[in-house]
Parts: sequence; structure tokens; C-alpha cells
Amino acid sequence: MGSVAFDSVKTPFGEVEEVLGGSATYFSTAASYFTDVSLVAVVGEDFPEAHLDFLKGRGINLEGLERSPGRTFRWKGEYSYQLNEAKTLKTELNVFQSFRPKLPPSYCEASLVFLANIDPELQSDVLKQVKKPKLVACDTMNFWIEGKLDALIKTLASVDILIINDGEARELAGEVNLVKAAKKIIGFGPKILVVKQGEYGALMFNGETIFSAPAYPIENVFDPTGAGDSFAGGFMGYLSKCETLNDAAIRQAVIYGSTMASFNVEAFSLDRMRSLKQEEIESRYHAFKALTAFEPVTNRAS
Repeated sequence: MGSVAFDSVKTPFGEVEEVLGGSATYFSTAASYFTDVSLVAVVGEDFPEAHLDFLKGRGINLEGLERSPGRTFRWKGEYSYQLNEAKTLKTELNVFQSFRPKLPPSYCEASLVFLANIDPELQSDVLKQVKKPKLVACDTMNFWIEGKLDALIKTLASVDILIINDGEARELAGEVNLVKAAKKIIGFGPKILVVKQGEYGALMFNGETIFSAPAYPIENVFDPTGAGDSFAGGFMGYLSKCETLNDAAIRQAVIYGSTMASFNVEAFSLDRMRSLKQEEIESRYHAFKALTAFEPVTNRAS
């Protein structure tokens, strides 16, 4: 569950107006390369059939996509050469402002649930409608941390995995050090914290274990919008295929999440995802593994 939107984005490498975006869109597209996805969101009367056809073409179940009178959610942002964070220029909630998701009956049986970055009260409402999920993950942002902290902490008590960036982790915990921040956040309820660090990769805290994954060095980066949601889609999509959700599976999921995020930034909107092939995903996954692979060397005195 999340947003389906029109994005207007400017980066040092180009500019686009009102292209397909939204947290639920990026997540669902990335996850669809691994598993069946059922999307929950709202769009307005102005949302074109071509975008719906794209999502359907990825095998995404749109039964939970509501079409309401009015205009679709819009976001406008700009990136400098410091691509880790966007400057929001304009946000128009439109139909998203009054959205109160009601899950179709088939969705209530979902075994894995991802609550994308929206109002934590809505995240809780959706979670109450799912009967017995095996795994629940969510995302949030500084807007909710600052404005609805109590509601967010209440939601986190029912979440297994929290996926946020390093700035959000520090703000949520009130700790500068990420190790200390992770311990405090896990105390709120999540068993696992995944911290996205943009061009510096990702950290995963699981109990007493910590896993660090690098970012893949990309030659052509055009648009970071949706990279975090694509990470979450690859992460959860891979986990949906795992019989056992142990530490080894979570670590591999981090790499698959990083893989999907690395493709997402190579073009504006979801343009790179439209042409992405399964063999490209597997090839880059193995390239990720090779980034930090090394053999121990025994130095013997001559």
C-alpha cells in the first residue's frame, strides 16, 4: 500500500513533467520481477489507461486500486549533484488526501505486507484488515516522524521490518550513531531494521548481527526518485520466494533490493524498469556479490 502519482523531476541530467511515479508504483514494479503483487492505492479521473496497462502488464493485481473523482496525487522535486536527497518543490495530495483504503477480500489473506511511506494511521488501518500476515514491513519519512510520532510508534509495534534511510533512522531514534539508533528503533517493535544509505549502500540490523551491503557503482545515474521503494520491492519480492526467513535470506534480500534500486536510477520514472530483463537482474546480483568478495592470503616468511 502506498501512493500512485504523477512526478515532475529535475536532476542535473535532465527534467521530466508529470511522469508515472509514487511509492506503490515503484515498489510493485520492482517486486513483480520476483512474485505476485497486489497494489493498494488511489488515483483520480485523470489517470491514463496506458499507465494501468503497464502495471497490468507486469502482472500486478489492481483490484485494490481505487479511482476517485478529482485529480491524481502530484509531486514535484529537484536534485542537485548531491543525489541522495530531493528538494520538494510542490506536493498536491488531491484524491490521496481523503483516501481511506478498503482491502478487497482476496487481499486480506496476504502473507507478506508492505506499508509504503504514507500516514502511519492509514498503515495501521490497512494492517488491521489483513488476517494473519507472515511478515510485515514498512517505510516512513521525516514528515511523519515529526508530525505523527505517536501514531508511527504504534504502527511499528506491529511491524517486523522497518526500511528507512539513515537520516530518518537518526531522527526517529534521537541518536546520531546508527548502531545506537538501531537498538532503540528495534525496541519500538521491529525485529529488523534496514537503513538505506543511497550511494553508500545499506545496513541491516537483525538482533545482534549487522550486515553491510555496498551500493553498485553506476556509470549513468539519471533519477534517484523511487530508488528506496524499488529497493523495498526487490527486498520483499525476494523474501516472498523464501521458505525460511532467516538471517541468510534477509541478507540476500538486501542485495536483491540494492540490485533493483541500481536499475531504477538509470532512467527517469520507471523507464529502465520497462525494459529490464530477468537475466540482467541475476547478472547484477552476482556482480554485487563480487564487489566485496575476497580470498584470505597467507603470508609466509621466506
